Amino acid sequence: MSELKILVTGGAGFIGSSLCERLVAEGHSVLAYDSLFRGSLSNLSSLQDQPNFQFMQGDVRDIDRLDEAIEHLGGVEIIFHLAAVNGTKWFHEAAHSVIDVNINGTLRTLELAMAHNARYILASSPEAFGEALQQPIQNGNDMSFTDPSLHQRHSYGASKYLDEVACQHAARDGLDVRIVRPFNAYGPRLLGDEYGQVVAMFFQAILSKEPIQLHNGGLQTRSFTWIDDIVEGFILAGLQEHSLDGASLSGCAFNIGATEEITIRAVTRSHLFSIVSNDASWDDAVACRSRVAEGYHGDALRRLPDCSQAEALRWMGIVNDPCNKVCATNVG
Repeated sequence: MSELKILVTGGAGFIGSSLCERLVAEGHSVLAYDSLFRGSLSNLSSLQDQPNFQFMQGDVRDIDRLDEAIEHLGGVEIIFHLAAVNGTKWFHEAAHSVIDVNINGTLRTLELAMAHNARYILASSPEAFGEALQQPIQNGNDMSFTDPSLHQRHSYGASKYLDEVACQHAARDGLDVRIVRPFNAYGPRLLGDEYGQVVAMFFQAILSKEPIQLHNGGLQTRSFTWIDDIVEGFILAGLQEHSLDGASLSGCAFNIGATEEITIRAVTRSHLFSIVSNDASWDDAVACRSRVAEGYHGDALRRLPDCSQAEALRWMGIVNDPCNKVCATNVG
């Protein structure tokens, strides 16, 4: 494939930085655009001397700044839109900002894509299904959200739902739009502070010799997916012209995730955590050092993807040993 000019919003984040590395390695000209609210320039340190890579700090809602980014890039052919306010604690503490950034950022970047006739790939989320009463999660399932007076968790999921609505509208208007829903990515650079994600938060607790907090007993299930598999899904969804059978990919939504679910409690007993702990009696240690917390209202009880539609991308669904990639996971 010839060199493409690609904009990655949220490019200094956990998934975004790994996506930028892959795109640059494949010979494309990439500009990472990020407000650095949650992203970090250190995530992009491996790219700082690459001639076909640029970084620009900016708000994804600022159309003038986005126009500047396109000028620096010399045009744009593909936009990967990953910029969003994520992290469960933010959903409850800053619902207004979550909604504002996620929805208006998507609208502005869709307008940018339409102005330049660029292919557009949205990073959505399984949270777009709300309570997800049907498992495994797949296209066509009901997208259900509970009474907003009960909790603000759906500030994120509902914004992603509306992002998908906006993308489907743009697709019907002729824009080449694809939607990717990554399921619980983990790996290097995953944020492990109180506003981060669960696997890295557990690592942080272990390294800091703090109790591991198990929300609601840790009986919720997730389908943890190694970052390289997530990035592969974005690459295939973004760079392929057509599906395996030659059909258009515009308007298609793809779940990218492991097809094995595991309880959060079981994660603390995984092989990876026993190695990090270096504790011969790890099960007893977890039992002693875990603390059951109330958790957040509206926390999903199960999350399991149906990834069959991703087969049209040549992405092979995986059954993995969750949280067992011992070589490179760390905390931010």
